[in-house]
Amino acid sequence: MKKNYLSNFTSKLPCEISKILNKINKNEQGIIFIVDKNFTLKGSISDGDIRRYLLKGGKLNSVLKNSSSLINKNPKAQKIDSKIEDILKILNSYKTKQKIKCLPLVDQKNQILDISTIEKIRRFPLATPSLGYQELSNVTDAIKTGWVSSRGPYIRRFEEDFQSYLGGGYAVAVTNGTCALQIGLMSLGIKKGDEVIVPSFTFGGSINAIINAGATPVIADVDIKNWTLDLKNIKKKLTKKTKAIMPVHIYGQPYEIDQVKKFAKEKKLMIVDDCAEAVGAIYKKKVVGLENDCSCFSFFANKTITTGEGGMAVFKRKEIAEKARILINQGLSNNKRYYHDFAGTNSRITNLQAAMGVAQMKIIKKLLANRKKIFSNYDKIFKTKKFLTLLNKNEWSENSYWLYTLLINDITEKKRDLLITKIQNLGIECRPGFYALHKMKPFKRYADGEYPNTEYLSKTSISLPTTHINIENQNFIAQTFLKELENLI
Repeated sequence: MKKNYLSNFTSKLPCEISKILNKINKNEQGIIFIVDKNFTLKGSISDGDIRRYLLKGGKLNSVLKNSSSLINKNPKAQKIDSKIEDILKILNSYKTKQKIKCLPLVDQKNQILDISTIEKIRRFPLATPSLGYQELSNVTDAIKTGWVSSRGPYIRRFEEDFQSYLGGGYAVAVTNGTCALQIGLMSLGIKKGDEVIVPSFTFGGSINAIINAGATPVIADVDIKNWTLDLKNIKKKLTKKTKAIMPVHIYGQPYEIDQVKKFAKEKKLMIVDDCAEAVGAIYKKKVVGLENDCSCFSFFANKTITTGEGGMAVFKRKEIAEKARILINQGLSNNKRYYHDFAGTNSRITNLQAAMGVAQMKIIKKLLANRKKIFSNYDKIFKTKKFLTLLNKNEWSENSYWLYTLLINDITEKKRDLLITKIQNLGIECRPGFYALHKMKPFKRYADGEYPNTEYLSKTSISLPTTHINIENQNFIAQTFLKELENLI
């Protein structure tokens, strides 16, 4: 089934001239493509064609049929797998009498799958937000009432809605996911001289939060099967200075929480979970976020739900959450105005951001379901390919379906990056997996020993578009990826 985004560029016949003209006005490209019920391209009609028809005495309420002489039966089209440069040559061509502003992209059956314009040259972004009327309405309401800064009713509503979704806890909304981690550590009393174990295979926000909290990160390797921090690697890095562990639910993949939690309790260690990519992940039939001392989420634009920027620190204990509220507000006392109880930060979320968050929470289940369908279809295509390894599925957990990522077995980093370049030149945005923290200049001093699993995952992983793609486009993305990969290896 075709997506609604094609509707303003296409029309099925018979149809009144006035309705076709309305669509042309909406798409602002001066043309409509005539299709059948299967979206097979049958012709085109331009605003110029209609204008000449009306000047000759034609009527707006006249019904256009497939046999009409107004229809151009051989409109310019391009195959869906065309290179971007080939599409641009057509869109920028001045050799024709009228510059082509809009180009249908078709499959082998001549069915329209996408529309290229000079403003949008068939790009498949990696991940884009799902924003609609409710988000706009809430933000507009915040503006109209004047609550645009770090106070306002949407902030508490967002926190309460998030707590309700998790099934408990004490949520504190902050400016972003990295701040959530930092505030989590500071609220739990992690300070200078304390060590916090963190995986090497993660985004830099994880380790930056530890450093910004004043503590010392200790980088550990990950489990090659689940890509996450496991107990074996934690034990290797344990010292007398270790005060906390920061496991990461990488790409929304839950780690083995119970094992790590039991060990942390024995050693009297705290756990601050990096759940930046794990909104909606499931561990033992429960939504991830309430297992440990603090769980921290991100609402960046590419996350499952977004507030533009934004984050949430969720605490197990109420008193720690209240301390966090003070820390995010410059450490200001709740009892004495402009008196600082702590050296704090300015990490408050705005009411505008929270207004978006409230709207996003209403559709979170739908967003997760959509991503799950995309993951399932990719898995179906890729699971039989011996040169690929998919992220492991565990009986005790379910991924959050944040960003579809897989491994290309034994490929070199140079070849993997060349593949990314080739695919992106075809209009498909993709990216490498996270680079190993222990190999980066700012973080090398926090590493010790070998990290074979992280290094392998880092050089062989690749992420593909995960949002707003229909089945036809997803199949095209997957087949393009496989074709370019097979040509390379």
